[in-house]
Amino acid sequence: MNCRGCAALLRLPLIDLGTAPPSNAYLTAAQLEHAEQWLPLRVMVCEQCWLVQTQDYRSAVSLFDADYAYFSSYSSTWLAHAEAYVVRMVERFALSSQSRVVEVASNDGYLLQYVAQRGIACLGVEPTASTAQAARAKGLDIRELFFGESTACQLLAEGWAADLLVANNVLAHVPDINDFLKGFTCLLKSAGVATFEFPHLLQLMAQSQFDTLYHEHYSYLSLTAVQELCARNGLVVFDVEQLPTHGGSLRVYVQRVGGMQVVAPCVAELLALEARTGLCSAAYYASLAPAAERIKHALLGFLLQAKAAGKKVVGYGAAAKGNTLLNYAGVRADLLAWVADASPHKQGKYLPGSRIPIVAPEQICVEQPDYVLVLPWNLTTEVIQQQAVVRQWGGRFVVAVPELRVL
Repeated sequence: MNCRGCAALLRLPLIDLGTAPPSNAYLTAAQLEHAEQWLPLRVMVCEQCWLVQTQDYRSAVSLFDADYAYFSSYSSTWLAHAEAYVVRMVERFALSSQSRVVEVASNDGYLLQYVAQRGIACLGVEPTASTAQAARAKGLDIRELFFGESTACQLLAEGWAADLLVANNVLAHVPDINDFLKGFTCLLKSAGVATFEFPHLLQLMAQSQFDTLYHEHYSYLSLTAVQELCARNGLVVFDVEQLPTHGGSLRVYVQRVGGMQVVAPCVAELLALEARTGLCSAAYYASLAPAAERIKHALLGFLLQAKAAGKKVVGYGAAAKGNTLLNYAGVRADLLAWVADASPHKQGKYLPGSRIPIVAPEQICVEQPDYVLVLPWNLTTEVIQQQAVVRQWGGRFVVAVPELRVL
């Protein structure tokens, strides 16, 4: 396989997680009667541009289909993050009723609703019919399209040249990342800006976040890799912020070559930090595989011990990262009875691979389990606050990554 970014031959492995079904391919009861497609889940590192990437096995069209089950608006933490982002962008870039904002991968309108509330013309580009429908129900203008250069040219011809282009947690999800970035160069106004948010590779490595590796994530990004990708496609990084979201993310600000924004010193500072950490050396990537094995063994040990003691363990959050963890560890419903999730789009379905049933959160109070394993560990604080009732019968919360903790 050749690198998606620079086309160099990939030789350096990061990790081999065996096989797994796509992490967002939740099953209906009827689908339990049929076999699932399990695909190799291997991640490689490009030693030329240092873009970390999964090997190709499924197309984006098959992964992000009409029944896509991830809806952003079911996390209060993420909604607050989106609203704060809109406030900040309006202030920083003087956005007004004369401005145009386009969000790529707008999901269910979790962010654009706050743009529209300010009277700013906005458009969402979202390929999944399920989330696009939810966004339209909020009165938003949504185009069901995969974004790329041709899509951008089409939107440009329709008058959607953007003052602000937003791309939260989508840069990692595109197989042709160069075509995707060319679309931003096309659609941005000459003085327009774009922001990308994505989990930071440095945090993935430092916190052993191997469960964030799955087929829908084609790339795992550092500023080093993103800066080169942008330069190759007519964009310049002019600012970067480190965020706590998703276990540690970056917000990267870009503009077209020749744009008005001055490049902030923090860009060079973060690039230097990545270099000092060793990101541009093969040895840096050797630690993740043994860490994943350690986490797997610790989780299995806990679940087996709880089973032997007659304790009931359930999960909270039918998250894609949880599916990677459970399938890698071989956990099934005998060890994790069910997983509760706030999204009605997942309730009544089953986790891919493990086939563990997904129930409404109210089931926690009904069955009063001894332990609740929080699968989306980045939302642990939110989950514990929302499910504080678990403490009333002596129940405890558990997280598995980066190490097993009983809270």
